[in-house]
Amino acid sequence: MQTAAELTYFCLNYFLMSDFFRNKVVAITGGSSGIGKALIEQLLPMGARIATCARNQDKLYDLQLRHSTAPLHCVVADVSIYNDCKMFIDSTVTQFGGIDILINNAGISMRALLKDADLDVFRKVMDINFFGSVYCTKLALNSLIERKGTIVGISSIAGYRGLPGRSGYSASKFALNGWLEAIRTELSDDEVNVMWVCPGYTRSNIRNAALNNKAESHGESPVDEAELMSPEKCATYIIKAIEKRKRTLVLTFKGVQTVLVNKFFPAWADKLTRKFFFKDGKLVK
Repeated sequence: MQTAAELTYFCLNYFLMSDFFRNKVVAITGGSSGIGKALIEQLLPMGARIATCARNQDKLYDLQLRHSTAPLHCVVADVSIYNDCKMFIDSTVTQFGGIDILINNAGISMRALLKDADLDVFRKVMDINFFGSVYCTKLALNSLIERKGTIVGISSIAGYRGLPGRSGYSASKFALNGWLEAIRTELSDDEVNVMWVCPGYTRSNIRNAALNNKAESHGESPVDEAELMSPEKCATYIIKAIEKRKRTLVLTFKGVQTVLVNKFFPAWADKLTRKFFFKDGKLVK
């Protein structure tokens, strides 16, 4: 777990060594909690002008109140709805004049076996995790090209290795990774950088909000959140990677280990994954 002293060190050290984000317009989806909120808390002191959206009006109101004097534009929006995305992107351009960096962070998970899950589970996860990123990126693209900006997709280790009980989530992240890789190549001559970030398990609300087999929120996490990387530390790594215009960022030792083992020893990865997620034939994580 990252201590307050460690977080302060990360933030101060990075703030002192770079003014890359000063006056940059950064649009972040899903900014009311978790990694999205942590990005906002770190980028505002760096001089960034930030627009964010989320579905939870109360959390957005609290965020706006906390930063009442800062250049922060908050919009209530559901990224699975095209018109909501258009409202968010259009209002950001109107408010700040354009977009330099788009961070597609909004996401939802699921926890149910294929044999038990309603089809609505897969539709909802794909609509938010994949199509939400497509909508916002397409709408912001002209501005990003004009400013030679950066597109970021917050993906997952599940975008490299399919996880049991999260087949819909894994599918959405595989789709996101492939799509980002394709548009990275498309936009290379336009000098727009496209990056995807794959955090390992991170402390956030995503597991509590994960959909069950009826496409309803679980309301609980099967993982010990205290042992996971903090969203603040995750945000620090993402911010550094954006400035360096990296292609990919895979976080945590276990995350890197998972990607490598799955690539070179897929059959072994199958066995290790099964052992991690199942006990006595039942999904436990």
